[in-house]
Amino acid sequence: MSSQTIAVVGPALGGLLTEFGGWQSTFIVNIPLSLACVFLGYFRFPRVSEDFLRKEDNITSIDFIGILFFGITLISALLFLMSPNWHSVYLLIIAIIFGVIFTGFELKIKNPFMDLRLLAGNTPLLLTYTRGLLSATVSYSFLYGYPQWLETGRGLSPSHSGLLLLPMFLTSIILSKATGKNPAIHMKLIAGSIVQFIAMSLLLFTNHSSSLIYLIVIAILFGIPQGILNLANQNAVYFQASSKQMGASAGLLRIFMYMGAMLASSANGLFLKSEAITNGLHYLAIFSLVICFILIITLLDRYLRKIEKNT
Repeated sequence: MSSQTIAVVGPALGGLLTEFGGWQSTFIVNIPLSLACVFLGYFRFPRVSEDFLRKEDNITSIDFIGILFFGITLISALLFLMSPNWHSVYLLIIAIIFGVIFTGFELKIKNPFMDLRLLAGNTPLLLTYTRGLLSATVSYSFLYGYPQWLETGRGLSPSHSGLLLLPMFLTSIILSKATGKNPAIHMKLIAGSIVQFIAMSLLLFTNHSSSLIYLIVIAILFGIPQGILNLANQNAVYFQASSKQMGASAGLLRIFMYMGAMLASSANGLFLKSEAITNGLHYLAIFSLVICFILIITLLDRYLRKIEKNT
């Protein structure tokens, strides 16, 4: 809920910053915020005792090599996806080669950047990560593409575009509060995925004269999967991961979700780069509908039903 609450502020504040300070202000504002994080972290995080650090098992080194391999893999793949053609196939080859190197390296070291061993023999957890990636791809495709279209395709100001997203986040907060403790993980995933499919379908009927009420309805509908899909996937991880690896497993879910955000960014770069941004939004919606369909197929997972029976 704290994550959803903070998300309410972001689009509205970002729209105001863009309108009155230009797009550069959305980056400049992160400088004082980052300094505040460093300051608060230094003074508020609990101190680690020297006795704790002396124990070898408690010393965790940073996997810089793994981060480098992962970064090269991801950046190469994203650059290819943003403009796929035969001239850029070499980027895809680089991504595959470094992806294989990254996987082999991470499986050998003691403290990997991404502990791929968590996935070994744990099909339910792998399916949950897949759902996290797919749902995040659709969600971020909307979050990145819809405001662009509201400005360029619908003619709204940046501040009005940001405010138009508020119903989405308010809906997600209400649903997170109402369903957060409900153990029906499978049903929440089904409901969220279906509504996400419906909401993305409505984007196919948008045009430069779409009424504000219609656009608000779309935002509200997107608030439903925003409020329950992420929470349901997180809850699924708590049941499917080993108790000793809970922190790493939860962190890996976040990585998969941010990978979905990166794929969404590439999709936006591919479909919304022309002046015909309404057509681009429709292509983005079709892309997302395919992802939604794949997501719904993953809900046939029998392991999800077992979770509800056990709770």
